[in-house]
Amino acid sequence: MKKLIVAAALAVFAGTAFAASPACESQANEKKLSGAAKTSFIKKCEKDAADAAKKTCETQAAEKKLAGAAKTSFVTKCVQDATGAAAAPK
Repeated sequence: MKKLIVAAALAVFAGTAFAASPACESQANEKKLSGAAKTSFIKKCEKDAADAAKKTCETQAAEKKLAGAAKTSFVTKCVQDATGAAAAPK
């Protein structure tokens, strides 16, 4: 548990404020991962989920014929809603 807290703290300082998603955490537990392997798996799982969400959101933005700032805003909010992630600080 301490390693997970340290990993989450490091992720916040690195500019990505993702907490371990329940789905990724569950998959890691099913695979009986621990330590660095679990942290790495969760990080990749969450990145893959965010990438898939972004692709879906960009498709929705194209269907709505959004462009420029409206598209950027829509995609950002859509990805946040889909992944439950807080916006990364700039």
